[in-house]
Amino acid sequence: MSEITRLLDQFRLAFDGEPWSGPSLLDTLKGLTAAQAAQRPIANAHSIWEITRHASVWAEVARRRLVEGKLVQVSNAEDWPPQPENPTEADWQAVLASLRETHEQLLDATAVITDETLDRPINTIIDARVGYGSSIYVTLHGVAQHYLYHAGQIALLRKAVA
Repeated sequence: MSEITRLLDQFRLAFDGEPWSGPSLLDTLKGLTAAQAAQRPIANAHSIWEITRHASVWAEVARRRLVEGKLVQVSNAEDWPPQPENPTEADWQAVLASLRETHEQLLDATAVITDETLDRPINTIIDARVGYGSSIYVTLHGVAQHYLYHAGQIALLRKAVA
């Protein structure tokens, strides 16, 4: 089995499969209403809504870094898009649809990568703030890790929302 095939499997497990670590990202979001997703049960913490949008943003950033071959940065406002003041179920369903769409687009971009290119830098620009570039391999593993990290946050927040 190729390494790309293994990475794609890890993406799928973390996103909507059955990872060994616990529920997948989508499993933690199942059955949530817009009102629940928008709650802030922990002061100064992000809501489930914001975390979900953030996960979508970073799947898109990773896809763009793969496709464009350069360091794509986002502002804090882009990184953590705000939720609407009066969120509706339609708004929430659009957030979930966007998450699924960006995930599928990232899978498509990853599927065309060859194992021979995994150690290449994902970008040609070295960010002075970060101090180093990242390989395609590290970035792709990071996406799966990012999904599961936020799945854990969402699982905890779910316990605190009414």
